[in-house]
Amino acid sequence: MNTTSAPERATTSDQASTDGVLDAVRTGRTAELPRLLRPMDGTRRRDLLVGLKQLRAELRAQGWDGWQQRDLMSPALVVAGAACHTGAAAAAAWIGARDMRRWQQVPMGVLLDVLADRDPQWLGDLAHRLAARASTVEQDYPLISELVRIADCPMPTTDGCVEGWAMAVGTSRAPLARALRGDAHAGALVPHLFETAEPVRALGWRCDPHDPHHWPAALAALAADGIVDRAALLDGCTARLLRGGKYNQLKPYQAIWQGLRPTEPEERERAADWIALTADAPSPVAGHAQQTLARLAAAGHLTPRLLAEMSAAVLFRPEKKLVRAQLVLIGKELRRDPAAASELLPVLGEAFGHTDTDIQERALKLAALHLTDDPALCAELAAQARLLSPAHRARAVELLGQDAAAPAEDAGPYQELLPPPPVEARLAPAPGTVAETVELVAAVLNSRTTTVEEFERGFDGLVRHVHRDRAALAEALRPALADQWWLDPARSRWSTGDLEGLAHIAAAVLDGRPTGRAPELLAAWRSDCHHTAFAVARHARLAEAARHFTTRPLPFLLATPTGQSGTLDPGVLVERLAEYGRLGERPAPVDFGQALLRVRRDAAAVSAATALGTPEGDRLAAWLGEAGEPAALTRRTASAVPYAYGETPAHLVLDTAERATVLREFPDAFHGLARAREATGRCWDGGDEALLIAALPEERETLAAWWLPEITACAVHEGRGGLAALPGLAAAGGPAGPALHLAVATGLGARHPEDRLRAVDALLTLAARDELDAGRLGGDLGELLDLGTVKPNRLADSLRTAAATGACATTWAVLAALLPALLTATADPRGAGDLLATAADCVEQSGAASPEPRGLADVTARPGRSRLVTQAARLRDALRRNAQGPAERGR
Repeated sequence: MNTTSAPERATTSDQASTDGVLDAVRTGRTAELPRLLRPMDGTRRRDLLVGLKQLRAELRAQGWDGWQQRDLMSPALVVAGAACHTGAAAAAAWIGARDMRRWQQVPMGVLLDVLADRDPQWLGDLAHRLAARASTVEQDYPLISELVRIADCPMPTTDGCVEGWAMAVGTSRAPLARALRGDAHAGALVPHLFETAEPVRALGWRCDPHDPHHWPAALAALAADGIVDRAALLDGCTARLLRGGKYNQLKPYQAIWQGLRPTEPEERERAADWIALTADAPSPVAGHAQQTLARLAAAGHLTPRLLAEMSAAVLFRPEKKLVRAQLVLIGKELRRDPAAASELLPVLGEAFGHTDTDIQERALKLAALHLTDDPALCAELAAQARLLSPAHRARAVELLGQDAAAPAEDAGPYQELLPPPPVEARLAPAPGTVAETVELVAAVLNSRTTTVEEFERGFDGLVRHVHRDRAALAEALRPALADQWWLDPARSRWSTGDLEGLAHIAAAVLDGRPTGRAPELLAAWRSDCHHTAFAVARHARLAEAARHFTTRPLPFLLATPTGQSGTLDPGVLVERLAEYGRLGERPAPVDFGQALLRVRRDAAAVSAATALGTPEGDRLAAWLGEAGEPAALTRRTASAVPYAYGETPAHLVLDTAERATVLREFPDAFHGLARAREATGRCWDGGDEALLIAALPEERETLAAWWLPEITACAVHEGRGGLAALPGLAAAGGPAGPALHLAVATGLGARHPEDRLRAVDALLTLAARDELDAGRLGGDLGELLDLGTVKPNRLADSLRTAAATGACATTWAVLAALLPALLTATADPRGAGDLLATAADCVEQSGAASPEPRGLADVTARPGRSRLVTQAARLRDALRRNAQGPAERGR
């Protein structure tokens, strides 16, 4: 006889059903949940929710290590939790929680099944709340769409919902136009394609205006069928373009406009918007707007006032193509309507100040052709003509009178503007207290980037305080580093010997006993790479200091630099060695070796080093003499090399010879820095450039030779970032010889503008320090142009940038050495005219009276009016004017 009461049996049954759901969630049996959940009432589901939240907390606590279990349980956990929440807000928060989603899709069919008993209004509320969750709305669009269908409510129009809809429609198997026609939400969501905070990404995937299966043609078809309003599409495109942004973001909207094929009345209605686009939009968008306005002007639908407003904006832009097209448009309008001269001619003054003298010449000719006898107009143009280059000023004076001549103050002596030479900042001393040391070390370990000063001060501080009281340092350091992964007992399988930087030393302080990887093992991995050689030496220095913690801690480090670039004052090193002698300590071999590589070569310190009377003092004295001479360099031309995507052109490389003293007297950790190295290819190993330079801060020639392959890759391929070290090399110590000049020359022809700017910074730094050999740099550039390593148009951009900073005389000195090789070449490479234009600008600004470069007369004698010929003639005339004296230059 069963003596269990009915309530007890019910409780037991409820517990069994709850356990069954939790077991299904744990084992990932999502498909079984509707059957298990259907019999449960509200009370049982609330009780179940407690267990589900506990499961979710367990998954969170597992961290990344439990990713497999999380991926198994999460879909079932989402479904079960959604079924147990009674409020739409809570259900949406549960469904959209990122910790249960990762990259997984919601099991939509099962989820809708467990929510089938909910009121339609509740489902609609859930749909709108899911649409408001920016982190998951795109992924959840299919679910939102189905909820909207069931609830028969309006589709949400949040940005994420629009993005998710566009992605879903755009990736359907049906042609896009058909998919849009059959989509119930197209009429509501299409207008919002132009209103999202960020451009809709899906539009950019298929935006060819001529492809019938892409968005522009599909939207035009919707407008033709009356599903969406055509005027709304045109206004949306225009408004989106006016909001601005990068061209890749605006391109889809421009393509949609083109796909709609607007009529002339539609274009005329939005003329003011097109004028605004010509002023501020990216060049391709501005060019399209300019073409639209040109059609309107040709049809007589653009008044002279509007054309003048447009021209004032366009002529101020730097893009030569747009400016030339606008001058053509102005000329056509003046020929069609001469009475418009009073409106249009004054705006030509914007072109008088353009950086391209060919454009200045076109504008001046246009003014001469249509100039009237209006004295006010002539006076206005004359005032603006003072912006013309000296090559065109005489013609302006002839046309507009003496008011167009340069002001008298412009004829004053030229002053070269160079940046102040970098001053070596002193490195602050190591932290004096344990608290300061711990604060610095924690900051370094929690930072993504580390400066030389932070690393070296933190390193020296740890070493000093271990020597004073290791227990006190460890007691303060452990809580400050509690969040470091290598202190987590669950990850004890990781060897602290694999730690790098200050983490290695900190682990040793906290009894991690890192043995460190053997330097010779590190060197065996990519030993041809200078980054690896630096890493070996740096890690050996860390491991050496850590080993001393368990035997006899070092009182302080010898190799801590005195300057923020990594350089070490020889007098300070002598004092440190003397203090070691007073304490009865022997220098650690790796630390002392790094100190020698950092010490500034000053012969005046030799006698003080010898007076120490120690082996280390004698080694320092010898190092400051011939023993410390950098490795010899060999320059050669590497032949063109085919590779997967083309051919690497012939280029210059610098091979370094071995350094016998380092190989013979230094620890093994430094041998990778001393072996002979052939610069045969780019090194792909990354590293912090400042820390690498700090290893050899007084040998920038060697460093430049090692970095040259990476710099060359930025010029001949699509390399990016390979010049990050170049400004630091220019500011480092040691001679600025052929290696550094060749690195700068190669960098001036880098593919990407940000890399070219780094090369310009290096050039100006050398000039400011009076270390620039302009003749050598110009000669290198001529050779690199001949090999094809550097392209003239990129070089012209770099030198134009250098001149724009005020370094016209410096830039001309480089160009004067370069031009003979360029002018006597058999071919006229693209960009040669730009180089000559930059040279003429520099000569006109600086008043240089140099002899004419070899080959200039032959180029000016060529027939035709190519940019190369016209700029060569301009350079010739500028040199001749300057040779005649200041009076002639001021005209």
